[in-house]
Amino acid sequence: MSQEILSRADRGHDAPARRRLHPLPVRVMHWVNAAVMMVMITSGWGIYDDDVIIHGLIFGSFFRLGDWAAWSLNWHFAGMWFFAINGLIYLIYGLTTGRFVERLLPITPRDLVHTVVETLHFKFAHEDLTVYNAVQKLLYIVVILAGINQVVTGIAIWKPVQFSGLVSLFGGFQSARVFHFTGMVVIVGFLVVHVLLALIVPKTIWAMLAGGPRLKPAPQIRTARKS
Repeated sequence: MSQEILSRADRGHDAPARRRLHPLPVRVMHWVNAAVMMVMITSGWGIYDDDVIIHGLIFGSFFRLGDWAAWSLNWHFAGMWFFAINGLIYLIYGLTTGRFVERLLPITPRDLVHTVVETLHFKFAHEDLTVYNAVQKLLYIVVILAGINQVVTGIAIWKPVQFSGLVSLFGGFQSARVFHFTGMVVIVGFLVVHVLLALIVPKTIWAMLAGGPRLKPAPQIRTARKS
């Protein structure tokens, strides 16, 4: 009796269905987040204008959602629930399905330097959408952390008395506002880069609409007895 190694990828009737780069849940969460972020950012600018952090920096009425601070607050609170719930579902999905590990890890300093050098020479390697370069991975991790920061600091600013311990963690109410503002800057910067890259490589937009290419399933090795 002997054993032979068989790959499931070589057996059509056993092969698992090939996954899309962007499964339907990811696409739904992506576009919900895109809409909600526009509400959160523009209404946040209206709130900011009522009590500026950086002297001389004021957002014009064209960029604000809400004619004055009270209306901007209403929009911000409405969007907050969608942002927090959608973000929580995204985190749970990414962790439980292994998508974060699969798509965003590993990141090595060598890969980062190589990608930055190529980008500075206007070399954008997007032939294979299923592979993220080191800079893309890092940017996605940073923006996820920035989103968590926005929720936590937002709660501290919203209910500073009830969550006084959280406010103290950030060094006070004003410091929490600065952290919140900084998180907004990071997210806006990410969105600008994200949109520019999408315009440079339009097929990435279609991939997020239709699901993108199918991923090759990892070979699964099993043993079969042969008489």
